[in-house]
Amino acid sequence: MEADSIKIIRARDVMNKVIVSIDGMATAGEAAAKMRFEKVTSLLVNKRNEDDAWGILVVQDFIKGVIMTGRSPGEVNVYEIMTKPIITVPADMDIRYVARLLYRAGIRRAPVEAGGELVGMVSLSSLILDSELF
Repeated sequence: MEADSIKIIRARDVMNKVIVSIDGMATAGEAAAKMRFEKVTSLLVNKRNEDDAWGILVVQDFIKGVIMTGRSPGEVNVYEIMTKPIITVPADMDIRYVARLLYRAGIRRAPVEAGGELVGMVSLSSLILDSELF
């Protein structure tokens, strides 16, 4: 009986509805400026066409692909350092499974998908910061 009263929290309940995207041909410098301006720690990399996959650019990509290699941010394109393809999370997925998926995949965030469209971004920190959980 008590199990019926437990509210299931889904990815759509804790996701950030703002998705900031960038073109893969943009430079790492342009991407970093966009991240600072938008106050985000990741950018969704646009598909080139319908048959293409989404990509993601995160802070660690800058460290690995620009800083550690000593390359100039203006000479590195986003497509060179991004992660692609990406793991997406269904909007109706229980957050227990979202957390498990992100943790086991070794990633901190993933776009949320509903009806074939990306509708938000969920992160491990958004799971912790959600007031319904803690």
